[in-house]
Amino acid sequence: MPRITASSALARFRVLDLSRVRAGPTCVRQFADFGADVIKIETPPGVDPNEGMGGPRDGPDMQNLHRNKRSMTLNLKLPEAKEVFARLVKTADVVVENYRPDVKYRLGIDYESLKKQNERIILASISGFGQDGPYVERPGFDQVAQGMSGLMGVTGEPGGPPVRSGAAIADVAAGLYAALGVMTALLEREVSGKGQWVQSCLLQAGIGLLDFQAARYTMKGEVPPQMGNDHPTSMPTSAYKTADGYINVACSGEGMWKRLCNLVGREDMLGMPEFKSNELRSQNRKKLNAILNECFSQRNSSEWIDELNKAGVPCGPIYKMDEVFADPQVKHLGAAAEVKHPRLGNIKLLAQAVKLSRTAPSIATATPEIGQHTEEILKELRYSDDEISQLRKKGAV
Repeated sequence: MPRITASSALARFRVLDLSRVRAGPTCVRQFADFGADVIKIETPPGVDPNEGMGGPRDGPDMQNLHRNKRSMTLNLKLPEAKEVFARLVKTADVVVENYRPDVKYRLGIDYESLKKQNERIILASISGFGQDGPYVERPGFDQVAQGMSGLMGVTGEPGGPPVRSGAAIADVAAGLYAALGVMTALLEREVSGKGQWVQSCLLQAGIGLLDFQAARYTMKGEVPPQMGNDHPTSMPTSAYKTADGYINVACSGEGMWKRLCNLVGREDMLGMPEFKSNELRSQNRKKLNAILNECFSQRNSSEWIDELNKAGVPCGPIYKMDEVFADPQVKHLGAAAEVKHPRLGNIKLLAQAVKLSRTAPSIATATPEIGQHTEEILKELRYSDDEISQLRKKGAV
């Protein structure tokens, strides 16, 4: 049966997905949504003591992360399964794994071993703390990385406890950084003809997300404090209370500052010495926010959003999840895409956040059942029916 591809953009590539949970699958999803032949390699049921780490197969997490893939089972602890994997590697472009760093060597799927089978192979390894160094043996987890990277140290109200982000941002960032690294390696391979080892980790991904906050320290030795909803260096940028809720206002630059003061009826603030520059507004943010909260509390959020946008001052509502997907712009963007699942019926998942004008991504197929394509893939590798039967009897697949 012909493979249903999500896009023609990456249809010429094959990716072997050994990853679990979130960071690795996030990386691989970028390739699956753009049409790569992604083979999700899973342990046969009952073999892995950590089975089910990604949550229920029919749950939102598994369905959202593993669409557009084929699934086969392999018990890589057995020599027969390793032989199957070696054949697969010869046909593949990319292998993605997020085991603890030492596991790949025990299984014989480290880069040097893979390179002997296929000089063009690209191995992407995603870990908690990197592939070597003093923390190499530590297990990685998103919240741990958020704390160690400094993300939690700058999140939360001033003087309050550290606060994690409401999303698994270190996991997702590590996956996206890895995908970008693999794309770069694929482009470079067009020149050299050789693959390479791509590495990302949750800790450095979290540091990377801090961006200018981290650079404040590396360049100037500044340790950024918690600022709550306030922007660290550009005020007034914060969440302000209205008559019926809260809105975000992002006022940057003197032109916007003047328009904001005029709009809220506080032209007098333009003459106040403590607000004469962005630096002074940042230093005196407590007084500034108190005045603006009083102003914004006089009208409803929707009224302020209309007026601020007309005045050219960036702003927006602060949504709960149901409100996000009811927003007309979110609907226009197609942020949720429907796919038919053979058992669950039509379900909606998150669409790719990247759009291409000619070779657009899509969600063509739902997350496969475990081992759904094992026999199909083995036959592509020229295993006979009898050989497949023997592999099943030995527990290799």
